[in-house]
Amino acid sequence: MTTEIDTTITHTADSLAAGAAEEGNWILHHVQDSPYLDFAPFGTIPLPHIELFGFDLSITKHVVFMWLGALLLLLAAFYVRGKYKKSLVPKGFANMFEVMVVFVRDDIARNSIGEGFERYTPFLLTAFFWILFGNFLGLIPFSATFTSNIAVTAVLAIFSFIVIQLAGMRHNGVVGYFTGLVPHGIPVFLLPIMAVVEFIGLFTKPFALAIRLFANMTAGHIVIFALIGLIFTFGTAWVSPASVGMALFIYTLEVLIAFIQAYIFTMLSAVFIGMAAHPEH
Repeated sequence: MTTEIDTTITHTADSLAAGAAEEGNWILHHVQDSPYLDFAPFGTIPLPHIELFGFDLSITKHVVFMWLGALLLLLAAFYVRGKYKKSLVPKGFANMFEVMVVFVRDDIARNSIGEGFERYTPFLLTAFFWILFGNFLGLIPFSATFTSNIAVTAVLAIFSFIVIQLAGMRHNGVVGYFTGLVPHGIPVFLLPIMAVVEFIGLFTKPFALAIRLFANMTAGHIVIFALIGLIFTFGTAWVSPASVGMALFIYTLEVLIAFIQAYIFTMLSAVFIGMAAHPEH
C-alpha cells in the first residue's frame, strides 16, 4: 500500500514538473527571439539565415520589428513635419508628438544637463521615441518587443556611454575629465582605490541602463503569458475569467510601463551626461 502511494505521489510530481516545464518553454518561446515570424495558429514565416565571414548575420524576429519601429518613427517624424509646414499649431497626433518632444527637451535635457543641453537633445529624443515605439510594438498581437532583447538594450547603453564620455571630454578636456572623476579632498592613500572605483563606475552606469530596460520589458510579458498559461496548467476553463482578467490588468500596466521605461532610460542618460559635462554641479 505504501509503495502504491509513493508511486502515485512520484507520478503526480513528475506530471506537475513536466507541465511546469512545458509552460515555461511556451512562455520563453513567445518572449525570446526566433528565426521566424510566429502568427500561430495561422502559421509561421521563416526568415533568411545569413552568414558572412563566419559571423551569423541572420535576420530574426526582433530585427524585423526593429526595422519596423525605425520605419514607423521616421514616418511619424515626416508626418509631424508636414503638419508644421501647414500650420504652426497642429492638432491630433502632431500635437501629441510635440508635447513629448517639448517634455524631453525641457523637463529632461534642460533640467538634467544644464548649459549646452541643446547639443545632446537630438540623441535623447531619438532614444526616447525609438524605445517608446519598440515598447508599444510589443503590445500588438503577433509582434515582438525588441527592447526585451539584451543585445538591443546593450547597444543603446553603449551609445549612451559614448555620448556621456564625449560630453565629459568636450566640456572639461580629456585630462580634466578623467582627473575630475576622483572627488577632491580624498586622502592620498585612498586615491588608488577611488580611481579604480570611479573607473568601474563609468561602465556600471550603462550596464544598469541596459539591464533595467531589458528586465522590465521582459518581466511584464512573462507575467502576462504566465497568467494566460494558468488555463492550460489547470486544464479547465473555470480559471479563465480570473486568468484573463489579471492578464488584461497587467497588459494595461504595460502601456504605462512602455512610457515609464522610455522616460527612465532617457532621464538617466541625461543625468549621466550632465554629471560628466558639469561635475561641479
